[in-house]
Amino acid sequence: MQEEQQQRVLNAFQLVLRPIVKILLRYGIGYSEFAETAKTAFVDVSSSEFGIRGRPTNISRVAVMTGLTRKEVRRIRTKLEGGQDLLSVKTTPLSQVLTRWHTEQEYLDSRGKPADLEFSKGKNSFTALVKKYGGDVPPGAMRTELKRTGTVLEENGVLSVVSRYVVPPDNTENLVTGLAHGVYPLVATIAKNTEPGSVRGEGHAQFVTYSVGIRDAERKRLRRISYDRLSETAISFDDLFTACESVTSDADGKPENPVVLVGLYYFEETDLNASYKW
Repeated sequence: MQEEQQQRVLNAFQLVLRPIVKILLRYGIGYSEFAETAKTAFVDVSSSEFGIRGRPTNISRVAVMTGLTRKEVRRIRTKLEGGQDLLSVKTTPLSQVLTRWHTEQEYLDSRGKPADLEFSKGKNSFTALVKKYGGDVPPGAMRTELKRTGTVLEENGVLSVVSRYVVPPDNTENLVTGLAHGVYPLVATIAKNTEPGSVRGEGHAQFVTYSVGIRDAERKRLRRISYDRLSETAISFDDLFTACESVTSDADGKPENPVVLVGLYYFEETDLNASYKW
């Protein structure tokens, strides 16, 4: 019975790995590099989350759990303790400024839309916005970058925002952000909701709706409608999170604060070799 369960889980992971492998091959990353990354994740998780009485798992137990040699476990733990290969995807000052421009009351017009801002004149100028939410980035540099990315226009010294988000021209940045902010939170939510003893309906929100009966002629319209509705929902959650941050501003910046995230996406199966059937 246990072997059957393990095989079903492995089959599901093989399906999940198909698009991941497609990305890796696109970037010229082969099995050996992926295997090293996988071994690092196995050692990291088994060391930190499967200890006894809150203590890290010792090297011998990690070797037993993962099937790696003690020598390999020791090597990888040394690498982890040195802070190597750790991924950190943070909100950029650019994104922070755009978000605050769309959500903070003093930078909105009478309709609740982002107001046009003088560069440096007035209490609620663009310079004031950047100094408050842009970290140590100079207002001039922030203006240049926002204009370069097409998210802000300037006319006669007045800045108008035209987009809430920056879409980087480099697909690598999109990829890293998508994996860290999309794939990881979704899989982590699944792991949380399937922990032993978890009760259906009491875990974290995780919903999927799907159809196998959409005609090809309808898909283009469905994509457009889905994009519009998901964008509206994402913006509403962004507003909600910003409001909650304002209420609990005294806790801002504390490293122990957990990340809270809501993910939304539209999916069409295009991999005809994928074995999973809806």
